[in-house]
Amino acid sequence: MSDTFPILGDISADKFLAEYWQKKPLLIRHALPGFESPISPDELAGLSLEEEIESRIVIEEGKEGPWQALHGPFNDETFSQLPETKWTLLIQGANLWLPEAKALLDHFTFIPPWRLDDVMISYAPEGGSVGPHYDYYDVFLIQGLGQRRWQVGPVCDQDSPQLDGTTLRILRDFDATEDWVLNPGDMLYLPPQVAHSGVALNDCMTYSIGFRAPSATDMLDDLTTELLSQGNSIYYSDPELTPDMATENIDPAFIHQVKSLLSKVLDDEALLADWFARYMTAPKYPGLVDESEEIRRAEVNGLQYENGEPKA
Repeated sequence: MSDTFPILGDISADKFLAEYWQKKPLLIRHALPGFESPISPDELAGLSLEEEIESRIVIEEGKEGPWQALHGPFNDETFSQLPETKWTLLIQGANLWLPEAKALLDHFTFIPPWRLDDVMISYAPEGGSVGPHYDYYDVFLIQGLGQRRWQVGPVCDQDSPQLDGTTLRILRDFDATEDWVLNPGDMLYLPPQVAHSGVALNDCMTYSIGFRAPSATDMLDDLTTELLSQGNSIYYSDPELTPDMATENIDPAFIHQVKSLLSKVLDDEALLADWFARYMTAPKYPGLVDESEEIRRAEVNGLQYENGEPKA
């Protein structure tokens, strides 16, 4: 594989992965020279009318309070009632419905393809934003139309104070350490948990290439389901007991016994490899595979997986 990827500018893929990936932000001017959004704001709004397409609108000063989130599908009346400024339309999974959005993924083949989540496209008029926040996933933000001001702040976590009165995870305190205006073709990479805020300076469209970042609890939940489906039959048994242990107190030996039991499962690399390949190739919208023609592939231990299943 070539180490040269024009979308990274004068930085090699090796350097990007070693110094920036999941470590620190990177702004790349002219990452896609001459890039123009292949879809118009009106066409994007049209996608949000479709039942099968996941869409949201975020209104900074909503009727029900600050940073109000609406979920599609929408209709013409929805858009007629929006304010002139300070709102954002977001379309998830655009790569499943728009060949031009899917084509953007060809620029990111230095990342394993099974790590991809989706391409999200957003439109915002002047002042439109989804508020200062952080995400748990990596994302490349490509400017497709107009200008957006991006401010980047410190690393955050679940203990970072959030704004009350909204269902969105808006940071209550946001102190920017970097400040850039992106033009069409510019790209900003943001690693997980870095606080950021993007505000449209005019009619603005942004293409966000995001990567899957499941939580440990989500993975354990899915792994448990997989173990149950396979009829895994490892059961708990006591450590060596003594009469002194016959109290309400749980002796550390019991905890060590549970840890040992779970470790036996997690130390089965063949089982984990099979489960992880299934998990990471599962379609984003399993019920829409026929319509979206989504195909996710991976290979592990010489076995190929497609859309969550091993291939015969």
